[in-house]
Formats: sequence, structure tokens, C-alpha cells
Amino acid sequence: MVQDSTSGGTLALVLNAGSSSLKYQVVDPASGVARVRGTVERIGTGDVSDHDAALELMRADLQNHDVSAASLTVIGHRVVHGGPDLVAPTVVDDDVLSEIDDLARLAPLHNPPAAAGIRSARGHYPDVPQVAAFDTAFFADLPAAAATYALPSGLTSSGLRRYGAHGISHQYVAAEVAAFLDVPIDDLDQIVLHLGNGASASAISGGRPVETSMGLTPLEGLVMGTRAGDLDPGLLLHLLRHGDLDSDGLEDVLHHRSGLLGMAGTTDLRDLLDAIDRRDERAKAAYDVYVHRVRKYLGAYLAVLGGADVVTFTAGVGEHSPRVRAGCLRGLERLGIVLDEARNEAGAGARRISADDSPVTVLVVPTNEELAIARQAVALVGG
Repeated sequence: MVQDSTSGGTLALVLNAGSSSLKYQVVDPASGVARVRGTVERIGTGDVSDHDAALELMRADLQNHDVSAASLTVIGHRVVHGGPDLVAPTVVDDDVLSEIDDLARLAPLHNPPAAAGIRSARGHYPDVPQVAAFDTAFFADLPAAAATYALPSGLTSSGLRRYGAHGISHQYVAAEVAAFLDVPIDDLDQIVLHLGNGASASAISGGRPVETSMGLTPLEGLVMGTRAGDLDPGLLLHLLRHGDLDSDGLEDVLHHRSGLLGMAGTTDLRDLLDAIDRRDERAKAAYDVYVHRVRKYLGAYLAVLGGADVVTFTAGVGEHSPRVRAGCLRGLERLGIVLDEARNEAGAGARRISADDSPVTVLVVPTNEELAIARQAVALVGG
């Protein structure tokens, strides 16, 4: 096992490969410090032809920071969908990579670039173990009542179920909440709201998830930047029959042209809020739909848990938009949620934003999926 020669600690390279970008960090799992972080953009263009070319650029950047292959203990990869079998961090071999490829049928926008990133990393770093961490893994043991679709059993027996996503974030944040409150995680009923360009909610009891908003794919649930979240399945049939769309066109609408973008022409909550302040009616309507959906899930998960000890906001919007947090929680005092407006507007990092007398604690806790992946990967290979 190779140690970092400059810091004396274990180092993990964490890759998050998208269709047009490659995000990377070199992380010390023990300290949580990211020694190097960067992004290669415009993959698939004349600037960066493919993921191999992106890895070359990343490798040059790492060398400029004195990070060589010999200083890496492991390379961890974020993979959105692990299906029914890949339910824990897994050392990647040819069979695992083939299964990630096959699961593109459930995450067509996410798994193919992740697989491409893994292939490139294996080629560039053949002697460094590669570990895949799956966004669905945390939700693998959802209770059957939460995971099962009410479809004929012949269909659901083929693996059609609710898998969830953003599990790496939800698991990390739930543990950070317990540490922040200095309460054993087994004693907490939690609701975690991961609000970013992608958005999801989870209900977690004793450290284990009992509900989550995303389903078979990352399309279900909350309103997102370009995804609508919950839709009547009949609406999709209607669009196929009467909307001049085939399956590829419908997929494009659902993944790329819906959500906040479809309603208001932007995926950025900051731009949306600015437009509302300019009395843009489309922006106000989109914001109302977004907040209403979060409140709907929050109320549902309070019912699923029979009441919660803590509600936590995380990810880009959840961590940085006091206005959205206030909108999601306004008027919920009868449910035990009392927001402290001054706390909500101030501070940074992990913090409490509920009033002292609020029966339900409300927190903001930054997520760190790269650190979570680094720790999972290093634990698996024995660093």
C-alpha cells in the first residue's frame, strides 16, 4: 500500500465523470483536506476529445502538484446506479465495469460517462486500485413498502424497484448530523433535504433510510434544475401518443428541458430569485412549485417517521439559500418546526437554524461526497 510521500498520509483520487466534464479531487481521508481539486470541461469537443484526453489534462495538473501514481492509495469513482447487486463500494474489475455499463438502461445520462472515466483511469493508473461508490447503495435495503412499485409481480421481479440516488450525500450528512448534535445516530430520526441542481429527500431512522424521493431512476421526486420530479405516468403516455415525441425525444424533455429550466428558463436558483424580485411571474410560479414540492415531501416524511428529531438542508441550494430554506419551512410550527430567521440568514458551515424552543431541530450541514467516497474507497482497499 502506497502512502503519500509528501504528507505522510494516505491519499485518494476521487473522480466524478460526467458526459461533458470530469471533476477530480485528491483527498486525505483522515484529515478531510483536499490537496488538489479541479474540473476538465467541454469533453467531446475540439478542446477535449474524450475522457482519455480529460484524464491526460488531470494527470498533468496532479503532477504540477507533486501527486504521482505512486502517491495514490486508491482511485474512487462516483457511479450513480448500482442496480440490485452493486450495493456497496466495490473494487472495479472487468465484470463490475460490464455491469456498470449494463445499468446505463437505468441511468442513461450518468452511468456511461462514469464507465468511460473508470476505463480511462484504469489505463492511466493501471497499478492503483479502482473503487466504485454507488449513489444507490445507501438505499439498497429500503423497506419493501417504500421500495416496491404497485406493478404486476412479473415486472417487479425483474429488478424494477425504487433505488433512490444521492445516497453518498445522504449517508454522509446523516452521520455529520449525529456528530454535530453529539447524539448516537441510532437514536435519531432524520429528514435530509439535498437541494442542488439535482434534488432529493430522505427519511432516515437509526442511521438507515426508510424512504427517499428518487425512484428507479433519478427522475422521480423533487423539482430539479432540468428534471420535473414527480409526474403522472399518464402524462408521459399522453406525450408519446399526442405530443409528437418518440422515446428519445421524451427522454430529452424529462432529463434536459423540464424542472426550473422548463418553467422559468434558468436552472440557477440565484437567477430565479433575482427574477422574482423583478416581478417575473414565470419565475415566481416556478419557485412556488419548487418549494411546494419540498414541503410536500417534508410533511410526508414526518408522517413516515412518526415525527423527526432533526431536519437538515444540504447541497448547493440547501446550504446557501436562506430564502429557499425559509420558504420550505414557513408555517410549519404546528408540525414542530420553528425557524429562527436570524440564524437562517447568518453563518457558514454546519449550524443550527431552528429556534431554541423548536421541538424539531433544523440544521444546515455541508455535504462532501468526495470525502465520503475517499473514505469508503480507502476503507475497502485497506489504506
